[in-house]
Amino acid sequence: MIQIGLTGWGDHPNIYHPTSTAKEKLLDYSSHLPIVELDSTFYAIQPERNIRKWIAETPDNFRFIVKAYQGMTGHQRGELPFESIDEMYDLFILSMEPLQEAGKLAMILVQFPPWFDCTKENVEEIRSICKRLDGFDIAIEFRHQSWYSLSFMQRTLTFLRELNVIHSVCDEPQAGEGSIPLVPVSTRSDKVLFRLHGRNVHGWVNRTGDNEAWRKVRYLYNYNDEEIDEFETVVNELEKEADEVFVIFNNNSGKHAAQNALRFQHKLGITYNNLAPKQLGLFEEGW
Repeated sequence: MIQIGLTGWGDHPNIYHPTSTAKEKLLDYSSHLPIVELDSTFYAIQPERNIRKWIAETPDNFRFIVKAYQGMTGHQRGELPFESIDEMYDLFILSMEPLQEAGKLAMILVQFPPWFDCTKENVEEIRSICKRLDGFDIAIEFRHQSWYSLSFMQRTLTFLRELNVIHSVCDEPQAGEGSIPLVPVSTRSDKVLFRLHGRNVHGWVNRTGDNEAWRKVRYLYNYNDEEIDEFETVVNELEKEADEVFVIFNNNSGKHAAQNALRFQHKLGITYNNLAPKQLGLFEEGW
């Protein structure tokens, strides 16, 4: 089964009703797609009230891919806003429990930064994170090319299998050691994650301005039909290895993610059932 979704639900005008308010955007989103990547959890551990609100606003079979908090993955700049690492993990796990109990937590995405290379120390860090998050489905995404070098790639995949974690397969700009190749391999038989970040090589490596400005540039990309054809082949191969293939389009700097996702869904001939009811007048032209 192929599940297609986007990063976040608040900035995809192609799938909203023209009169929808900000509070109604998740409802609109969940009338089109069955999964979403929850990235607000990367910037702050969310209070339980937010999590329960999002659970209530989505259909029973809707699921969230939750991005791990930045302090857990080495992205945090400066001191952690917690008394200890233990407190940070305790609060994060507490916020995940309602999603887990509701059956709406597809996985926790642990995405490491570009400087997190393949070393013994970092291997042990991954083991530690997985131990702390025991009981949750975890997806691991690397950004440093060393994990997929000729000498380490097979060991990396074997390591992920031994930990029983989900491999995050990525399509992203090929821009040196701070990017990884597309390696369409599943490390579990039930789930695999495929994230599409666009192919804007220039924006990926040329960091200018503050972090927010850079993010808007690096994910600025609109996949063409030939590239969408490539992804069909990749997903078909992944589907042979895993029961569910979760596909997340993250190329949304130019509002292209929703268009690309809907076009990909149409190409695969997928119809999702049991979504939220659609409001009249929704516009999907242009995908």
